[in-house]
Amino acid sequence: MTNTVFARWARLLVALAFFSSLLSGCGYNQFQTKDEAIKAAWGEVVNQYQRRADLIPNLVNTVKGYASHERETLESVTRARAAATSFQITPEVLNNPAAFQKFQQVQGELSGALSRLMVVAEKYPELKADTSFRDLQSQLEGTENRITVARQRYIAAVQDYNVLVRSFPTNLTAMVFSYQVKPSFTVENEKAISTAPTVNFGK
Repeated sequence: MTNTVFARWARLLVALAFFSSLLSGCGYNQFQTKDEAIKAAWGEVVNQYQRRADLIPNLVNTVKGYASHERETLESVTRARAAATSFQITPEVLNNPAAFQKFQQVQGELSGALSRLMVVAEKYPELKADTSFRDLQSQLEGTENRITVARQRYIAAVQDYNVLVRSFPTNLTAMVFSYQVKPSFTVENEKAISTAPTVNFGK
């Protein structure tokens, strides 16, 4: 009886070891590792965008103290921030190209509005000399740099994952477990964000 039970356990352990080696050999474990890397990188992207959003109310109020009549620019920043912060960041965004594109759009619009606000600030020497404004401007610039780094890390993590999804033989595992190519930040969006908008004060 004891030998029979032992033999069954031994066969079960061998079967489990064999199954684990199959999963490892077909890339299953790699998918788990790379998926977690993407989630971690995405978490940092969202964290930095939130940091930027948190700076904006103080920045707008400081500018308003010196340039309250620049109402259109101030309101556009406030609206863009509201749109960006109201966008629901769920795990599904990482697997939904349309939702991911919408996320890029609202963040891009906020970047454009902030650029216009900083151009307006250039018109007011007293504002530029204000200690609070300079501190907020420095924090915003630092945050924009962190956003760039976080986005680059996310892009690299997604690229690594997508290569695994498309490569043989791990593409077979991807088909079996329904692992899909994940969306990434687009070149068009990068260009739009990095180009400062033209502001014509003559109008």
